[in-house]
Amino acid sequence: MGSQVSKQVERRKAISTEKKALVDLKNGGGTDYPGSDYRPPDRKNWMAGLGPDKVRIHQIVWPGTHDSATDKIGIPLVSRPFAQCQSLSIYDQLKLGARLIDIRVQKDRRVCHGILLSYNVDVVINDIKKFLQETQSEIVILEIRTEFGHEDPPDFDKYLVDQLGEFLIHQDDQVFNKTISELLPKRVICVWKPRKAPQPNSGDPLWGPGHLKDNWIDTDLPSTKFESNMKHLGEQQAVTQRKYFYRVENTVTPQADNPVLCVWPVTNRIHQYARMFITQCFEKGFADRLQVFSTDFIDGDFVDACVGLTSARVEGKA
Repeated sequence: MGSQVSKQVERRKAISTEKKALVDLKNGGGTDYPGSDYRPPDRKNWMAGLGPDKVRIHQIVWPGTHDSATDKIGIPLVSRPFAQCQSLSIYDQLKLGARLIDIRVQKDRRVCHGILLSYNVDVVINDIKKFLQETQSEIVILEIRTEFGHEDPPDFDKYLVDQLGEFLIHQDDQVFNKTISELLPKRVICVWKPRKAPQPNSGDPLWGPGHLKDNWIDTDLPSTKFESNMKHLGEQQAVTQRKYFYRVENTVTPQADNPVLCVWPVTNRIHQYARMFITQCFEKGFADRLQVFSTDFIDGDFVDACVGLTSARVEGKA
């Protein structure tokens, strides 16, 4: 018992130290970077606002959501706080400006986060189609994976093509150098990540797992995650040289050996430092490598931070 208490005391000290480290870094470096003052007049149509003829896919900093379809997961006030990573529906996330959606499914096509379940994936698809029908020039990356510990939904690739076929941008390395206008009316890059089922091939309507990469570190320590994100981003090629999307997740994760297990109070340790991360990218010379930037509980300021850097790239200021 004494050793457990001692361990928790040390953990709390570590968390406090790491939170202070980010505060000090922010106070020392600020949050200004080329495009940081940009605010899209219409977040729902921010790609259209930047000019589909001007914006190339590799220039975009994609605001993404982590565990996107967890707004109604589990039981309210009981299990939901332990797995909920977003408070908005998929449609409302897209309307707010998110452009990468992260979906986890199990065998029966229900969305899940670990052992907790949410609605059927049809809800996700319908929200995406509603958004696409209401806009004209917004490109969405839809990542769907079979959740760890679960089996692939049968014939799920066929389901995705049946549902989204008219919108799907087929797997093609040339996509990264094209403008949004050159891809229209196709609007969705769908990355399918099965656990055992065959993966998509070159030229298929769906994109394979190798086209969306990240370096996930499972920790609730904010400075550790921040520094890991920066280190791995620094090891990537510039966006102009890549034939894949690389994601940085501005999140930390509750740990089973810590008393604080609800997602929000844990992820809030790093949530407010998204703009500072972009600023640090510039200071370290990595600004040309940031591409997909994801968060829990996405808000308008996070979207603006990503769109601002995109705008600066398009205007040749970054």
